[in-house]
Amino acid sequence: MSRSKSVSRTTFLPARLLVAGLCSLAATGNLWAQSTPAPAGAAITLPQAFAAAWARQPEAQSLDLRRDAAEARRQVAGSWTAQPPSLDLSGKTDQLSKNQGSREYAAGVALPLWLPGERSRQGALADAESKAVDSRVTAAQLRTAAAVRDAWWNWQRARGEQALARERLVSAQKLAEDVRRRAKAGDLARSDQHQADGAAASAEVTLAESASLLAAATQQLRALMGKLPDGKAADGPETPPVVPADFTALDATHPAVVELFDRAEVARRAADLASVQTRNNPELLLATARERGAFGDDYQQTVTLGVRIPFGSDSRNRAKLGLARAEALETEGQLRLERERLAADLEAARVRVESSRTQLAAAERRAQLARESRGFFDKSFRLGESDLPTRLRIELEAVEAERQNARARIELAAAISALRQALGLLPEQK
Repeated sequence: MSRSKSVSRTTFLPARLLVAGLCSLAATGNLWAQSTPAPAGAAITLPQAFAAAWARQPEAQSLDLRRDAAEARRQVAGSWTAQPPSLDLSGKTDQLSKNQGSREYAAGVALPLWLPGERSRQGALADAESKAVDSRVTAAQLRTAAAVRDAWWNWQRARGEQALARERLVSAQKLAEDVRRRAKAGDLARSDQHQADGAAASAEVTLAESASLLAAATQQLRALMGKLPDGKAADGPETPPVVPADFTALDATHPAVVELFDRAEVARRAADLASVQTRNNPELLLATARERGAFGDDYQQTVTLGVRIPFGSDSRNRAKLGLARAEALETEGQLRLERERLAADLEAARVRVESSRTQLAAAERRAQLARESRGFFDKSFRLGESDLPTRLRIELEAVEAERQNARARIELAAAISALRQALGLLPEQK
């Protein structure tokens, strides 16, 4: 008994340092097995969170209207006239002047005609705009997925930290109770009891801090989903994607690239259309008139067929054509830069996944060794064969190892999500 007290007094200061370091870390536990209490029911998944967030986006709500507008433009391009026909009705009489019975009634139709090459270019522009609607929506979905993935894994990290902190508190309280019992029996010094109680109090602080971080992460996810996520959630990783050997193959499938390509195509088609719209549309006139010269004369029927051809103006067309060409040039430049950025992001995401897998394997080995060592020294401490500072040091190493292991699992899952994001893949239901 005296030997135990002597050891505790001579090592009191280092033990306090160990306690401070120990309480700055989260506690032991398996991150994948822990979750906050929640009512019975299926656990929420990342694809479900994405679906809820996408349903709230303006692009999703306006999708049907944009598709209807694109279809209407295609129907206009397929019509026989450039614009709807117009009806012209007129009447002429001398009743207010000479009143000799002169009467004339005319009815005509004006049919706006397509300019040479205008109809085909209008149809090509309508097709390009229709494709751009779909690619714009897919790109918006990918941007929403990026925000949801980031918030989702931040939330999972916070949930894991809280679970670890809760387990750490239980472990610290259990150790403090054991030290208190042995101190009353005279096996340990009172200073040892203070150290153990301090570790338990610091564990409570860590748990409170983790709750604050979890609340912030939950609200971030709520802002996207429109509702608070259930406490019960599936925190497994997404399906690892297949990385193509040649990144240029993504040009035809990546939503960000396809969106810019379709935008550039729309701008090019608009420039082609503007190049032929050098004047207003000509009109085909078809009219009939019924007239008489005076009272008693028979009415005569006449038919008029004519064409109205407006003159062109280069200055009026130059602004429209220049704007369309500038838009096409700007979009093509953005497309080139986006391809370079995506290639860099994809390479970085691929390396991140490989590094995360290596870190996880090493962290799992370290955690297994730390758990075994903690079991050995816990038994030794209970038998009085090791002192409290040694027990706290081993606990510190075990806590750090478990926390590193838990973080490595989350980081691997987040890295896989980042790789899927770089490949332009949305969260999918398993």
